[in-house]
Amino acid sequence: MINYQQILDEIFQELQPTLTNGKVADYIPALAKVLPDQFAMSITLMDGTSHHIGCSDTKFSIQSISKVFTFTKALNIYSKELYRKVGREPSGNPFNSLVQLEYEHGIPRNPFINAGAIVVTDTLLSHYKNVDNTYDKILGFIQEISDNQDITYDRDVWFSEYKHGHRNIALANLMKSFNNLDNNVDDVVKTYFKHCAITMSTKELSRAMLFLANHGTDPITNKEFITSSQAKRINAVMLTCGHYDASGDFAFHVGLPGKSGVGGGIVAIVPKLMSIAVFSPRLNNWGNSYSGTKALEIFTNKTSLSIF
Repeated sequence: MINYQQILDEIFQELQPTLTNGKVADYIPALAKVLPDQFAMSITLMDGTSHHIGCSDTKFSIQSISKVFTFTKALNIYSKELYRKVGREPSGNPFNSLVQLEYEHGIPRNPFINAGAIVVTDTLLSHYKNVDNTYDKILGFIQEISDNQDITYDRDVWFSEYKHGHRNIALANLMKSFNNLDNNVDDVVKTYFKHCAITMSTKELSRAMLFLANHGTDPITNKEFITSSQAKRINAVMLTCGHYDASGDFAFHVGLPGKSGVGGGIVAIVPKLMSIAVFSPRLNNWGNSYSGTKALEIFTNKTSLSIF
């Protein structure tokens, strides 16, 4: 029987020297104000039992982790038709690359790079008709899978991203020029920035990801959110594309499906066993949490829990 709390405590101690490595995402001014040396880690097991270390109640901007939830919503609505607008291959390029999008005629490589998530947001906007309704549906889904109605977004982060998100707006305009965006560019990017600005703690995120560790069904409420086949595909894309152009490195060192965000969060799942969330705001050169990535590597090494 693995003593998860003991392992988390050991990880916390071993990570202390690394918590000053990396730098926060200062290209979004609101994120530059985050206390840089924080750390939290949470795991939630299938029966709802959870274990935590660090500031696990501290809410932070989930940023690109929200792409898992929008991809889930869009896949549930459109099924494989979604792949006409966005691919499912690793990009091998930075998450906000314009060059790749240009030579691939406005079809993003996958739903976890920025261009792909913007397209996914566009499909949700087409389905739900307007910005407010689309955001409410995304937020409502996150609240439901987290079993927490208090989750919301940080208006300052949202406005900061909208005011300074020139490259993301450029990506959206480029896709619009290739007829791969159906709605008004401003409406799409406003919705995109808003769901990226949702704030959650590691406790909430580890609970929210549990349905993906259980073939699409919440093991606590027994509610099916997506089919087993769809959950398999989401987890596969997380494994191959969830950490931008460092996804292969993450799979090599950690060996779990996961998704990072430039707010410093990372989520991961161990199929049929648990979901995991970590938070540490300082990022490595690829835009992933430096200490968060290291914590997950130590965790899988200590527990031998990996999909490989």
